[in-house]
Amino acid sequence: MAIDSARGAPDVHELDDPELIQLLTPEGERVEHPDYPLELTPDEVRGLYRDLVIVRRIDREAVALTRQGELGLWASLLGQEAAQIGSGRALGEHDMAFPTYREHGVAWCRDVDPLKLLGLFRGVNNGGWDPAEHNFHLYTIVIGSQTLHATGYAMGVQRDGVLGTPNAGATIAYFGDGATSQGDVNESFVFASVFNAPIVFFCQNNQWAISEPLEKQSRIPLYRRAQGYGFPGLRVDGNDVFACLAVTRKALEAARTGQGPTLIEAYTYRMGAHTTTDDPTRYRLKAEEEAWKLKDPIERVKAYLVRNDLADNAFFEEIEAEAKQVAADLRKGCLAMPDPGPMDMFAHVYAEAHPLMTEEQEQFAAYLASFKEVSS
Repeated sequence: MAIDSARGAPDVHELDDPELIQLLTPEGERVEHPDYPLELTPDEVRGLYRDLVIVRRIDREAVALTRQGELGLWASLLGQEAAQIGSGRALGEHDMAFPTYREHGVAWCRDVDPLKLLGLFRGVNNGGWDPAEHNFHLYTIVIGSQTLHATGYAMGVQRDGVLGTPNAGATIAYFGDGATSQGDVNESFVFASVFNAPIVFFCQNNQWAISEPLEKQSRIPLYRRAQGYGFPGLRVDGNDVFACLAVTRKALEAARTGQGPTLIEAYTYRMGAHTTTDDPTRYRLKAEEEAWKLKDPIERVKAYLVRNDLADNAFFEEIEAEAKQVAADLRKGCLAMPDPGPMDMFAHVYAEAHPLMTEEQEQFAAYLASFKEVSS
């Protein structure tokens, strides 16, 4: 076992690494797992492929808009599409999702208009969608805090007494490998375990917490942390949309039926920058990225479809054309977004008037009015 002399710790990549839960190999070959059976119709497989292609195209367009000055920032999901689409399509009608700021694929699965995501990063809205309408909470920028929100929500569902009934809904909380070092995440694990809350913790381990590699986050595989809190943890191939779907579906059902929390570590890779303000070439090797390209989540589903004669060139061309149109509509809608007025920042902050905010609002209005007086 290699030892990092700077830290005196074993290199996490050389620790015993159990085989990932995998149902679709990088070459597009279907494999079975005794604990996670999955039956999909050809239409369902083609639907998953469509999801993957469209969300990647949405992501590419958003990155381009950022580079052109139309968005202030964007957190790319490139490489993580399978983890998000697989888990997103596992969600039921009554399930509630709590995202970070990168779950554009899950948002797509919950029928959130992609344009509303862009509105947040363009700075023209405060989130843009109704969480109750889509059962998809607003994006959370503060690292890991959404896990506490999600755990509290799950405990509320538990106290509603609906678990085990047709109206039962599980909660899923998304976060990255870096967030597992945050106190909020660990506190949420404690509460979820002690109260047996109906929640799935879905960690997208994309290997990098901004510029910090995984081995500086943990000396053991992240999924094993669940054992210390007293609930199940497992690792799934995060580039395998079939496995992510099957694993998340089973964990959500366990939560809905009162069996408590599960930690899923989706082992994947962030192919792009952390956000558009980041430059990954400063801290990681190109060879690492090239190696992960061979595990691309879209290409393996495409290979499966071709291998089993479930799709022809006309289908793939149709999906590409649809994705291109979605991107064109997204760009057009983004550029047409009206800029909010300066006073709009005070709207939708509190349900009722707040004395301090009212005072600040009056002060800011007077400040803006002073410019009119000077110009006149």
